[in-house]
Amino acid sequence: MRVILSTQPLLGAGLSGLITPLPPITLVLGGARSGKSRYAEELLDRHTGRRTYIATAEIRDAEMAERVKLHRDRRDPDWRLVEEPLALAQALVSETEKGAAVLVDCLTLWLTNVMLAERDVAMECTTLEQALGQCGGPIIFVANEVGLGIVPDNKLARDFRDHAGRLNQRLAARADHVLFVAAGLPLILK
Repeated sequence: MRVILSTQPLLGAGLSGLITPLPPITLVLGGARSGKSRYAEELLDRHTGRRTYIATAEIRDAEMAERVKLHRDRRDPDWRLVEEPLALAQALVSETEKGAAVLVDCLTLWLTNVMLAERDVAMECTTLEQALGQCGGPIIFVANEVGLGIVPDNKLARDFRDHAGRLNQRLAARADHVLFVAAGLPLILK
């Protein structure tokens, strides 16, 4: 796990100026470029304490590097950044121990990493879900909804779609709030 600390002091309130407590678990779903990450960041802006961004992406090419840069550039420098492509459960427990609010962006990339590492997907998802009971601060998960299109034409893609759908369902069942973002607009599901 690579941790990047900011040298900037923490703000007393989020940029929105709202002092609104966050629910223990929020799941923000949406398609690619739907605005789900930006919306999740705005939600976490409401937290008055430490804010941690757990990034699951692995930068493998220039295009992904540019995507990561865009995400970093729009966040305030007071956010703590943890880059963790695989050991997500441990990172969540560690970062929320003292009440920090955590944004995980994104579950779908984490699942991709788990599959590419040829780990047991069911076991990793169970470990993640069990870790939620050990977390001491609010968590906002961002995930892609990948099941709205046609059935993929190959087994790997179908397996990925199925695993992502099951993971989203499991976390939605545990979450206090679930939102679906389309065109930057949130639709409250739960």
